[in-house]
Amino acid sequence: MRSRQVALHAVLALGGLAMLFPFVWMLLTSFKGAHQMLNNPLDWLPNPWRAQNYTDALTEVPFGRAYWNSLYIAALNVALTLLTSAMAAYAFARIRFRGSGALFMLFLATQMVPQQVIIVPLYLILARFGWVDSHLSLIVPTIANPFAVFLLRQFIRAVPMELEEAARLDGAGRWRIFWSIVLPNIRPGLGAIGIIVFLASWNSFFFPLIFLNSPEMATVPLLLSQFSKQHGAVDYGLTLAGSAIAVVPTLIAFLIGQRKIINSMAASGLGGR
Repeated sequence: MRSRQVALHAVLALGGLAMLFPFVWMLLTSFKGAHQMLNNPLDWLPNPWRAQNYTDALTEVPFGRAYWNSLYIAALNVALTLLTSAMAAYAFARIRFRGSGALFMLFLATQMVPQQVIIVPLYLILARFGWVDSHLSLIVPTIANPFAVFLLRQFIRAVPMELEEAARLDGAGRWRIFWSIVLPNIRPGLGAIGIIVFLASWNSFFFPLIFLNSPEMATVPLLLSQFSKQHGAVDYGLTLAGSAIAVVPTLIAFLIGQRKIINSMAASGLGGR
């Protein structure tokens, strides 16, 4: 058993190093000059180290505004998704009505529809509302999250019914039970969903590319794509320096929430009745 554990840990360590390699390469290459990247692209360490790439990346494009745009869009997406998903999950888990099972399966089926399929009708709808080139186009369509509803439904089904029945005997209604009994007991699931939604919103590129036109509305992923447009060719030093700056919030969110995500996935698979 010990030799198997050693072999398993060795394989996992090699897999971790393989996945870490692109990030380390990006970080080191962001300190290289254009001459070294073009003439000696296989050099591992920068020679010399060039911190000017980070200064240029922050000054040549409005990184501060894009950072703020991405942060507040991601924060609103997290808050609204948690609210709507928790309410929908509670309804599917506790309120029985005709066709609830079929409606839930239909709602989950929308998760399998690619974004490219719905982008044209979605664009026409948002244009009718006047939300094109507005951050509302990145917030409102993402509120309905089938995966979040499914995961929170599994958590709610794991909450003992006796707690709700006791609260109902004390005179609590649906809303009081939802806010005071259900939500406190599914906090691990809420935390995991919040982190997943934040990462998805921060890294989103397709929707901002379609719906945003003004430079002041740009998000961080959209801004990174503009480095090549401004210089006529891809400036790898600036692009990788900007990517290293952009990855900081996602790295912090992952380091804080990786255990919550893993534990929540395990609990959602075992907690349902």
